[in-house]
Amino acid sequence: MVSRSFRNRRTASGRRKKRGAVFARLAVFFSAAAAGVLVFAVPVINGSSSAFSAAFTAAKASAMLSVGDVFPAEKNIQNVQAFENITADKPLPEIPKETAAAADTQNIHSALFTVDDREMLSWGELEIPNSSDEERIVSDEKPDAGPKPYPESLENHDGTINFMTYGHMNGEAYVDLDIAGQVRNVTSVSNERVLEESRLLPDFTVEKNNEPQVLIMHTHATESYEPYERDFYDASFNSRTTDRSMNMAAVGDKIAEQLEAAGIGVIHDTTLHDYPSYNGSYDLSRETVQKYLDEYPSIKVVLDVHRDAIERESGERIAPLAEINGKNAAQVMIICGCDDGTMNMPNCMKNLRFACLLQRQMESDWPGFTRPVLFDYRKYNQDLTTGSILIEMGGHANSIEQAEYSGELVGKSLAKCLEELT
Repeated sequence: MVSRSFRNRRTASGRRKKRGAVFARLAVFFSAAAAGVLVFAVPVINGSSSAFSAAFTAAKASAMLSVGDVFPAEKNIQNVQAFENITADKPLPEIPKETAAAADTQNIHSALFTVDDREMLSWGELEIPNSSDEERIVSDEKPDAGPKPYPESLENHDGTINFMTYGHMNGEAYVDLDIAGQVRNVTSVSNERVLEESRLLPDFTVEKNNEPQVLIMHTHATESYEPYERDFYDASFNSRTTDRSMNMAAVGDKIAEQLEAAGIGVIHDTTLHDYPSYNGSYDLSRETVQKYLDEYPSIKVVLDVHRDAIERESGERIAPLAEINGKNAAQVMIICGCDDGTMNMPNCMKNLRFACLLQRQMESDWPGFTRPVLFDYRKYNQDLTTGSILIEMGGHANSIEQAEYSGELVGKSLAKCLEELT
């Protein structure tokens, strides 16, 4: 299903005035960068030193990067930099004995979450993606699977849900953007270069000319949420459904509605690329995106809208949450890929500019709404345009209402960004 909304064209002189205003505004923002950003209190996660010395797989190391380390607000943990600069193909480093001993004594440690597709799929084994193959292989999927409706009842109390607000993060991997927002840089690109790129506008402009400017799609469209806000989950459901009112299509609709209201042409593709088979979904979504780019060369921005899955070793699920204007919203995280030399992504830094622009706008509009942008060696078909990013809209422990509200907020901030680029 595709929805489109197209409006009128702006003049070239209008675009130049807009871009000039943007540069002037950024110049003012840069002078105020020292003011910092809002810091949120984060719950302390208790545990023993065994949590530090456990043997983590590369998948869990990558997952930890996706979430970010969570540190107690009132404690000063030493040697936490041992956890920084880990990529998906490297295991966690050995933790100094004195650090483990101190953690055992103080009963504190950084949060170590599992964030992988086993929590989303409930079957199959996880294979570590590399620069040429980002798929998670599900070995026992049935190609003849029928529709997967959302369950009529999910009231078994099989585990707990904990709501957590990810606030301002500390560590060498974190880059504070001017005005608001952060980037978690787990690449070899220097933080200085990341900050320099964040201060540049994307290399595209947007027009209101009856042509689509934005494509919203979902590589994993069947990802879904809890039926309502609550503190427990029913493990009988693997958080995937073909019901478009409960999966990522519903969230994408909310983003599209705000762009349409702003007069920005948008196409929302709701193809279920991950159904009936989860395998090969990025190959299929690439075909979809390329088809639209060929048909509509006017498209500048491609949003691949997903949701995360955050679960502790104990089985407790985490719902990233922010209170915005008195309502609970699922916190969002942008993932921007970087080329490690094998991905054929020559314009990845231009994508980063767009990711930072949107991150800064969202966090300025709705303080506490975002988790740091993850800048990592991933591709996710982001080589197809210079405005391609992946957005995680909360996680599987958030409610569909929270996620839809987040879609509305993302759409409003994105519309503001694109208005500045007209």
